[in-house]
Amino acid sequence: MIKAETIAEVRAQVRAWKQQGLTVGLVPTMGYLHEGHASLVDRAVAQCDRVVVSDFVNPTQFGPGEDLEAYPRDFDRDCALLEAHGCHLVFHPSVEEMYAPGAATYVEIQSEMPRQLCGQTRPIHFRGVCTVVSKLFHIVTPDKAFFGQKDAQQLAIIRRMVRDLSYGIEIVGCPIVREEDGLAKSSRNTYLNPQERQAALVLSQAVALGQKMAQEGETDAEKIVGAMRAHIEKEPLARIDYVSAVDGETMEPVREMKGLVLVAMAVYIGKTRLIDNFEVGREAV
Repeated sequence: MIKAETIAEVRAQVRAWKQQGLTVGLVPTMGYLHEGHASLVDRAVAQCDRVVVSDFVNPTQFGPGEDLEAYPRDFDRDCALLEAHGCHLVFHPSVEEMYAPGAATYVEIQSEMPRQLCGQTRPIHFRGVCTVVSKLFHIVTPDKAFFGQKDAQQLAIIRRMVRDLSYGIEIVGCPIVREEDGLAKSSRNTYLNPQERQAALVLSQAVALGQKMAQEGETDAEKIVGAMRAHIEKEPLARIDYVSAVDGETMEPVREMKGLVLVAMAVYIGKTRLIDNFEVGREAV
């Protein structure tokens, strides 16, 4: 596996692969990889001749007071996982390599999409996500890029950006990977102490409750969201940021479980903000 720290290295290697007629897949990550990331790499390896994984904690998607400095990092551990899953190149740039001094250009979707759900309390987050992903697309020029469904709003926004800017890259959404007890895999799970780790199960329990109601024919989105909120509120360590039902493509709030609907949540367990979701109306990816 090649370890590249500069944009020039990545471009040169990808150019060589493409001259051989090989397809290239990209898995963008912020490192501290877990089985969820590994599942994205596995999907990319299955669908592409060569796979590039970016391992970069992107500062532009963190707001003031968020966990940029505390965000877990372990590049050696990441490399061991990536090599075991067949990654061909890991791109691990410095902040200075990704953002030139005085960089003042951003990619931002001017619609309600990034202002809903996580965007309500993280107003600059998706501007940072779109900017860094756009830069990675220009650097790697992949045929396909792989993103996890756990970050469902991010996935929808990236799809819109790719459509609007005519990237010609296929965006592949991959299912949420969960712990045995149901908790969605997340790098931030490492912040949880044992009591908080147990309390965090209210997220996946609320997802299961909402899914069951939808499967049994409940079409009132407010009833499903209300039941999920009530379940989460029973946990003393949980503090809800949001639980919402939105259109799965536009992220606009919906009242009825009709068409493609995303039911998503962000919940603080102690000081740790966790997210989870489920979709209704889309065939399983």
